[in-house]
Amino acid sequence: MEQAQPEMERRHVEMEINGTTYSADVEPRLLLSDFIRHEARLTGTHVGCEHGVCGACTIQLEGEPVRSCLMFAVQANGRSLRTVEGMTDGLPEGELHPLQQAFHEKHGLQCGFCTPGFLMSLEPLLLEEQDLSDREIREALAGNLCRCTGYQNIVESVKLARERVRRPAEAAAKASGAA
Repeated sequence: MEQAQPEMERRHVEMEINGTTYSADVEPRLLLSDFIRHEARLTGTHVGCEHGVCGACTIQLEGEPVRSCLMFAVQANGRSLRTVEGMTDGLPEGELHPLQQAFHEKHGLQCGFCTPGFLMSLEPLLLEEQDLSDREIREALAGNLCRCTGYQNIVESVKLARERVRRPAEAAAKASGAA
């Protein structure tokens, strides 16, 4: 006769995701990716390999890209997260983030399954001070797998988005220096 397994003790977690606080009582083994998708109901974070290899589950934790399938929800307790849904926060309704727009224009995506992970991994590159070579961009996206594209259009997307993000910043710096 099989013994009933005792119910696992639940832990209370609370985290900010895209500026909104989410809380729940969860099993300690609940993956952060599952918390995001099932408790917060933000389904832009995709789950591919569940081993941290493909990058589809990448989010930003305190501004740094991390694989949400390699973290437990309890590890994110009290922390600030950002998912692909938060990329357009602060933008006019219907406007895409510069990286999303560049992916669209440069055909950096095909089926779209891996795209949220790429966006979350690559967005921090937009603010890098130094110019980045194609090789450096490729190194930054090396932790994300795409079975549809040849990656060149993703590199071109990053270059276009960097140009667009940096142009207003450079104009503001010139204006403040000229004043």
